[in-house]
Amino acid sequence: MRLFVISRHGESTLNIEKRVNGDPSVPVVLTERGRTEAKLLGQQIAHIPLDLCIHSRFSRTRETAAIALEGRNVPFEEEPLLDDIYVGELEGRTLDDYREWKSAHTRADRFPGGESLDEAARRYARAYHKLLERSEERMLVLTHEIPLRYAINAADGSDDVDGPTHNLANATPYMFDEAALSRAVEQIEHLTN
Repeated sequence: MRLFVISRHGESTLNIEKRVNGDPSVPVVLTERGRTEAKLLGQQIAHIPLDLCIHSRFSRTRETAAIALEGRNVPFEEEPLLDDIYVGELEGRTLDDYREWKSAHTRADRFPGGESLDEAARRYARAYHKLLERSEERMLVLTHEIPLRYAINAADGSDDVDGPTHNLANATPYMFDEAALSRAVEQIEHLTN
């Protein structure tokens, strides 16, 4: 059975500051708690043989992966399609600013100078589709809260990629077999086209 272990990164400094970041060139490190969470993730997946670790371009996903897989011979690969939402002019602003903008707009509206939530969701569907096309049997995928939340809700058949599952814990592994990830791709595409 093919297995996709998908996790959000460990707690970062911007999580503490409650600021948004959609630009992978902005360096954001894990907090001490985030590094502890990454170690715990490593313990939780220690007995799962992994062929590959895929992470977004953001340093916090790469750092989480490096800590979780320390001492293991697992190759890493970067996948830009798994990047956090590009929020354009909201870069570095507070989570409250982000939520205020989001509540006044539709999912199809682009963040000023950025992408829309629907565009990001379709990008995540493409990323998951690419994972399904790969030959590796067991992959660890380190990404962000929103792409993971969308995958969980879509795989569960929700009519809203944003819920009912919301506010996922950092560095917590979620298991998808091939059928579940395929359902996620189909449902994300269905809901955002």
